[in-house]
Amino acid sequence: MVKRYKPTISYRLKEIPIKQIKIWKEAQARKLDRENISELAKSIKNEGLLNPPLVQKEGKNTFLLMSGQRRLAAMKRLGAKKIPVHVLTKQTSYDLENAKAASVVENIHRNDMNHKEIADSCKFLTEHVGKSAAARSMGMSPSTLNKYLGFAGVPDRLKALVPKEISRDEMTKLYLTIPNIKKAEKIVNRISKLETGLRKRYLRALSQSPKSSHQKLLKRAKNMRIKQNISIKLSKTNARKLASQSNKKELTPDEFAGKIISDYLKRKRR
Repeated sequence: MVKRYKPTISYRLKEIPIKQIKIWKEAQARKLDRENISELAKSIKNEGLLNPPLVQKEGKNTFLLMSGQRRLAAMKRLGAKKIPVHVLTKQTSYDLENAKAASVVENIHRNDMNHKEIADSCKFLTEHVGKSAAARSMGMSPSTLNKYLGFAGVPDRLKALVPKEISRDEMTKLYLTIPNIKKAEKIVNRISKLETGLRKRYLRALSQSPKSSHQKLLKRAKNMRIKQNISIKLSKTNARKLASQSNKKELTPDEFAGKIISDYLKRKRR
């Protein structure tokens, strides 16, 4: 079980050889943007290392890196042999799982991260410390975390139903709306035989009203079907008026009727 992250930590500033810093295996495999590292290296060269990486002592002459992988890479690019670091005291040291979380969280809170980078980091952290700890450490709600995770956040039990019962995208949307495995399985069983278009509209209706019954959702989904060709029955008097007005506009009666409806709908949206 992962401990809650300590709100305050104490450390001491120390300069150590870069070769003594150990990056845990999973973080080492993480891709770093070369261009950003180059820019960071230039900034450090001009202004100095303003925010030293955070490490904790692991063994004799070895330190575990917890945050600052990009800064460490930039210093290596500059050819530095030593680096100033913040070394955690024993009273506030992390266990290995929390150390992993601390390292990833630093990258997640970078202002320039795009959606894909955040999603990748969320997935990476969830795999190593679990959903609850990942959401807590990133300051996200579980539902927000699931949005970033996408299909990767869907439980294996539900993934097993893809693509035989419903598609990957449909399962992702379903689980975001109903994050309960048993309930989601029941819904899959109900909608798997529906044609694709109706199934998508059903999931849209479900996202709008998660507590509605299956019959109500099905009815709403069927009513969502867009009809582009609509027949309208007019009285003889109104039919003559429509023909007369459309002739003045140099339009056919069907074209003029469509314009009248379209203009009305535009006014209603304002």
